[in-house]
Amino acid sequence: MRLLRSTDLALRILMRLSVSEGATPTTREVAADMDVPYTHAAKVVAELQHQGLVDARRGRGGGLALTDKGRTASVGAVVRSFEGDGDVVDCEGGGTAPCPLSPACRLRGALRRAQEAFFASLDPLTIGDMVTAPTGPLLLEIGRAPS
Repeated sequence: MRLLRSTDLALRILMRLSVSEGATPTTREVAADMDVPYTHAAKVVAELQHQGLVDARRGRGGGLALTDKGRTASVGAVVRSFEGDGDVVDCEGGGTAPCPLSPACRLRGALRRAQEAFFASLDPLTIGDMVTAPTGPLLLEIGRAPS
């Protein structure tokens, strides 16, 4: 299974914010740290804010901060929220003819079970779990000027 770029970025932003040590980086700073376009980061941050995982404040003294809900969020839940719960394959055709195997296909069910197993393996993990050493200390170094 391949994650959408926005899902990957959402997880990386949450991880980055979880080690911010009280700092409130801006969306522009986080985008630069993650080497992604600002507009893409802004869309992801807006969705994270909508989900209550990130607090975003504008203006002087503003920036991004992880909420308590964001700190304890299940990685599986975050992935589901960005990926959606649709099937891995589009058997209905999505603009083309539906798959002729649909009435007797066993592949769709097998792929659905595999997808659920993937999510289930991520469900017990929290964002906090993802930043234990060595990841957390490395995240703190991203974007800092060399000494």
